Amino acid sequence: MTESTVDPSQITIKVKTEYLDEQSEPEKQCFAFRYTITIHNASYSPIQLLARHWVITNADAQQEEVHGEGVIGEKPLIGTNATYSYSSHCVLNTPVGSMSGSYHMVTTTGEAFQVPIPRFTLAIPNVLH
Repeated sequence: MTESTVDPSQITIKVKTEYLDEQSEPEKQCFAFRYTITIHNASYSPIQLLARHWVITNADAQQEEVHGEGVIGEKPLIGTNATYSYSSHCVLNTPVGSMSGSYHMVTTTGEAFQVPIPRFTLAIPNVLH
């Protein structure tokens, strides 16, 4: 029996965001946010997160793309029916913005695939977005 292809829909991504008031300087157009990502692997194969691609968009529709290896200096191996969480941050020059992107992952047998990261909003509290 051969190992089946991992369906990216079996990998779920949840995001929690937080405005970092103490690290922000609104008078200098500097708004800091923390985001916590939780990745759950519901597939039948362990997977490893090798790289990330982010599209960061501010309230003026200006975009920045970020490509990099792993996340927070790690290339985590996520077992079958296991979860991996990490926190990172983003600084915007507007009080509202969004992030989306993808993770480049590979199975333990070397099969590469992309997992989309759904768009999520970064916003200071009580701001319409």
